[in-house]
Amino acid sequence: MGEFELIVRYFKRPTRHAVLGIGDDCALLQPTPGCQMAISSDMLVEGRHFFADVDPFALGHKALAVNLSDLAACGARPLAFTLALALPKADAAWLEPFSRGLLSLADAHDCELVGGDTTKGPLNICITVFGEVPVVNGRSQALLRSGAKVGDDIYVSGTLGDARLALEGLRGQLALPQGLLARARQRLETPTPRIALGMALRGIATAAIDVSDGLLGDLGHVLEASNVGACIDTTIAIGLMACDADDLEAATTPAARLACILAGGDDYELAFTASPDVRDAVQNAAAASSTRVTRIGQIQTETGLRLVDAQGAPITNLYRSFDHFA
Repeated sequence: MGEFELIVRYFKRPTRHAVLGIGDDCALLQPTPGCQMAISSDMLVEGRHFFADVDPFALGHKALAVNLSDLAACGARPLAFTLALALPKADAAWLEPFSRGLLSLADAHDCELVGGDTTKGPLNICITVFGEVPVVNGRSQALLRSGAKVGDDIYVSGTLGDARLALEGLRGQLALPQGLLARARQRLETPTPRIALGMALRGIATAAIDVSDGLLGDLGHVLEASNVGACIDTTIAIGLMACDADDLEAATTPAARLACILAGGDDYELAFTASPDVRDAVQNAAAASSTRVTRIGQIQTETGLRLVDAQGAPITNLYRSFDHFA
């Protein structure tokens, strides 16, 4: 199978949003009047971002999900994406489920594949995604990292820590029962991009970011961009894992669970801030998007990120989020 046959067989589809899609040197997109374009890229490299034995359907899903998560953090509606794919060989048994996983998630969010590139080499997947956010009365409705205000509540969507739990189990760092490992691995390999929540939080949240490298590290980017500090209640945070509590308590320590939640990464949930005055609106946005949200802390004047226990006593922050070059 040649390069162009591969593209036509597994990835070329009729366009719906794009003026021009796969087949020319460039795709053509026409933004909706009154909207701004939101653009993000992410790369997945075998051995760095995923294991060699990962199910190709799940890998196709995750490759797009991590990009859609960036759009969610911006409050953007997905439009289209490009795919740059390096493959050791053109293997139909791998390409068919990979493309199916990729395009099924694309269809779920009405986001079409409009171009890209293929080449021979070590397995590497790079996606650039395009979305749009409205401009109302001259103001962009995009959610940014720089808008957090002193006194704002801090929220996270969904659950945290399960992806890191799976990683520790697969690496042999934790001895996990097979059922628990399987459930955690599902969170690692098929994350849910919170597109509906991100769009519902426009005009409500003051700042947002997706949790890809660990809650504390990613929240730290918001604090730095907003020039504020924060306090996180660890007694609330430790309840954020999705896996069954009995299995977790038998297989892990509270310290290990908290480390997964605060510094685990690969969750692709949203961390966001909002004024206490709009708590009802936040819950309405959560209900409208069928997404759990949990208030875990507060933005403060003093810069830096502080952790406290149930009595409000400070806990030493020794957690470090993921950094490719650290």
